[in-house]
Amino acid sequence: MSWGTELWDQFDNLEKHTQWGIDVLEKYIKFVKERTEIEINYAKQLRNLSKKYQPKKNSKEEDENKFSSCRAFLSTLSEMNDYAGQHEVVSENMTSQITAELARYVQELKQERKAHFHDGRKAQQHIETCWKQLEASKRRFERDCKEADRAQQYFEKMDADLNVTKADVEKARQHSQLRHQMAEESKAEYSAALQRFNQEQRDHYHTHIPNIFQKIQDMEERRIVRLGESMKTFAEVDRQVIPIIGKCLDGITKAAEAIDQEKDSQCAVEAFKSGFEPPGDVEFEDFAQPLKRASSECSLAAPGKEGKAATTGKAKGKLWPFIKKNKLSLKLGGGPEDFSHLPPEQRRKKLQQKVDELNKEIQKEVDQREALTKMKDVYIKNPQMGDAGSVEHKLAELGQNLERLRQEAQKFEGWLAEVEGRLPVKTEPGRRQSGVCETPNTLTVNHCAQDRESPDGSYTEEPSQESEAKVPPPAHEFDDEFDDEEPLPTIGTCKALYTFEGQNEGTISVTEGETLFVIEEDKGDGWTRIRRSEDEEGYVPTSYVEVFLEKNAKGAMTYI
Repeated sequence: MSWGTELWDQFDNLEKHTQWGIDVLEKYIKFVKERTEIEINYAKQLRNLSKKYQPKKNSKEEDENKFSSCRAFLSTLSEMNDYAGQHEVVSENMTSQITAELARYVQELKQERKAHFHDGRKAQQHIETCWKQLEASKRRFERDCKEADRAQQYFEKMDADLNVTKADVEKARQHSQLRHQMAEESKAEYSAALQRFNQEQRDHYHTHIPNIFQKIQDMEERRIVRLGESMKTFAEVDRQVIPIIGKCLDGITKAAEAIDQEKDSQCAVEAFKSGFEPPGDVEFEDFAQPLKRASSECSLAAPGKEGKAATTGKAKGKLWPFIKKNKLSLKLGGGPEDFSHLPPEQRRKKLQQKVDELNKEIQKEVDQREALTKMKDVYIKNPQMGDAGSVEHKLAELGQNLERLRQEAQKFEGWLAEVEGRLPVKTEPGRRQSGVCETPNTLTVNHCAQDRESPDGSYTEEPSQESEAKVPPPAHEFDDEFDDEEPLPTIGTCKALYTFEGQNEGTISVTEGETLFVIEEDKGDGWTRIRRSEDEEGYVPTSYVEVFLEKNAKGAMTYI
């Protein structure tokens, strides 16, 4: 079915129809553009979402990655990032394969349409010109015929009139003949113009216009085919990324299936295990024996030692797992350098981690030193390559760094060995751990090793550990029973290695380099009792001071 034969008289409607087709194509281009914008915005939002929930460096969230559920979540974030990338691919492909191509095609289509309709208007103008020529020839023939009739009538009238001269009659006859001749010529010209117009009209409606309309029809059909192909491409661009999106979703599913609740539970044990033994049963304390009350004010008896511990109403036994820590001491990860504020097991892990980090730094410095040494040897053998003295300063700096790192590593390794040698051993489950405070004077009340709360609100790991924090009993708890207690004698001196802020009751503040008197040595709980003046005494961590006991003191030795 051809537009040239079926729609030969619908030139204006075809012009409107083809313009509507171009408008449809431009509308589809606009639709695809908006789709690409949606895809790129969606990809951007997905990437921002994935980035928002990524763990920050040097944060607590990095430690959580040892749990399989957290690793699965990280895998999900990574897959979502790749998922977003596929939507960016969709946007890019639609822009290049559809939007750009169709925009170029629309410009070509407009130019082609313009040329076809220009040819159609030109053909229309030509046939209209031919028609006007035919009409002019026809009117001229009609006019000449009428003039010839009037001339014939005038001649006949003059010929019938007896009063008219013969010369006038001859003149009228000649005029009539001339008009008839002109009418014959106009007739011949009109006949020729009519034949030409009919031929032009046949060519116009059966050749020129069908050809032009056929070209317009072909153009319109190509537009429709191109639109359909673009719609297929629209679907194909999405279909191409489906396998990759499927792999992303499969990755999320695989990560979810890799979650192991038993391993996560074990990780929780490793992360939070303190290393302490559960407390045993509380022994009966017989208050009917008043003479034994003076032996100690501790509420718990140490396993393996003889004697019972008596307590007053003021000295309370503490269950260390349920004591609230001093929140101020835990802010911003605060704590001593040797991690003595942590339980034994956690302290061991932190120390081991620190030793490993220092060993890596040492190895890095050693490698750099070896490289610089080789470079120096090359410079010595080949002076033209460089100055050997230029690396001396760097080698000296590396040597100082190595020495510092090795001292640090040795210090932490010492603490680690100390912790590993003092981790608790299983005891009888039926007995509660307690401690008997040893002191040369039975009237002197020492702090109980079983009290697990340190002056800064943290826990100690074992009674014998020097570096662990331990809360000494407040002096006022026993003032009512020992008002007449004699001051303890001085058994040595000590020098403060570090500054210590004694914020809890029973402790005393010292500054680095300060010399004080020792009145009670470390009983294995990590605290030493010192005196600055008659009215100022208290406990400080043993690891913060260097103790010099007098030779005649019991168990005289030096603590560093």
